[in-house]
Amino acid sequence: MDLMEKLSILADSAKYDVACTSSGVDRGGAPGALGSCHAPGICHTFTADGRCVSLLKVLMTNICAYDCRYCTNRRSEDRPRAAFTPEELAELTIQFYRRNYIEGLFLSSAVLVSPDYTMERMIRVLELLRGPHRFRGYIHAKTIPGADPALVHRMGLLADRLSVNIELPSEASLKLLAPDKQKTGILRPMGLIARTAAESRRELTVYRHAPAFAPAGQSTQMIVGASPESDYQILRLTEGLYQKYSLKRVFFSAYVPVCRDERLPALDTKPPLLREHRLYQADWLLRYYQFSAGEILSPETPNFDPWLDPKCNWALHHLDQFPVDVERCDYEMLLRVPGIGPKSARRIRTARRHGRLRLEDLRRIGVVLRRARYFIVCSGYAGPGRLSRVTVAQALLDPGVFEGGARQLSLFDDPAGRLSAPDHPALPMAAAREEAAAWLSRRM
Repeated sequence: MDLMEKLSILADSAKYDVACTSSGVDRGGAPGALGSCHAPGICHTFTADGRCVSLLKVLMTNICAYDCRYCTNRRSEDRPRAAFTPEELAELTIQFYRRNYIEGLFLSSAVLVSPDYTMERMIRVLELLRGPHRFRGYIHAKTIPGADPALVHRMGLLADRLSVNIELPSEASLKLLAPDKQKTGILRPMGLIARTAAESRRELTVYRHAPAFAPAGQSTQMIVGASPESDYQILRLTEGLYQKYSLKRVFFSAYVPVCRDERLPALDTKPPLLREHRLYQADWLLRYYQFSAGEILSPETPNFDPWLDPKCNWALHHLDQFPVDVERCDYEMLLRVPGIGPKSARRIRTARRHGRLRLEDLRRIGVVLRRARYFIVCSGYAGPGRLSRVTVAQALLDPGVFEGGARQLSLFDDPAGRLSAPDHPALPMAAAREEAAAWLSRRM
């Protein structure tokens, strides 16, 4: 098998690994060295349709000793198999870089023979890139659960970001769908990476030439929709991972049915893309808006609202805290107003020291008034008056309710005039709004 055939197989096998993230590392070029790394620039992967990409996302091999039921590369699946040698993959990365196809490498692998054997081959690739090729671009490497801690440490000194995929949201689901993997085998390297990275940062404050360990931190990925856990359980787990292991990102991957198995959703089941989207919105609230998982969801309401984003939904259930005066309320409360994000909240905090704020000022600052106007008061604006939850919810779904003239497109509008979402059949927009209003009335 030639190199391009291997690349075709192993790049396709890597497509379910989520890697849409910025690198978090700035490293300039150096005389006699090759490449550089720009913090916000490393964010995509190579695609077959020719779109601009910057990471070569590929597996070391798709020959796997494990038989995870949800995985297209599982041992029992009949599919083309291939494996790169370390020298082949290092040379391929450099050639792609020289042709300006990529800026870095996203390297993962199936488990070939054993976790330790696989990790040693992956580390050899990184050693060739960082050593003989003097490559200074961004490298994101997936560590293999169950590998020796010494191998994880070696990889962390060569890669910019490490990740250990947690795969499924509970130990019970892991035992059912991935019997070869163990919870401790996943969480132990996460803890090791977190501790070693913290020690490395402390050493670098004393001696700037100390070796950096995974300077862009670590991330993980979990599959959504292959197992029965609720959104609340997933969000609680996500919050715990951030707090205990100092993760940079938790990625959510809507389960795509690729394997026939009685323990998995049917092959004709649509991926839960709306659910994945809601989890990313809630994840943003955890990381940047000072929310806790228990505020967003609860055991009584364990799943996301299909019609409203988590922040709007929280605000609708806490109307007693609104409207807030943007000229006086604290920063934490500004963050909880729909339509106000961290950047606009900081701008409001600065601008109100120098004068009164009107709606026009808030719009220039970056506040999304079509959402925020139902939850705020400011100079010259006393709010929309006393509104019920259902009325505000309807207004958020259809901004034209309280605005004269042409109706604006809202989050759930479709230019073709039809609405489709998981668990909801396609409906004309008028019928969809009526259904949404009736659903909200029952819910609230």
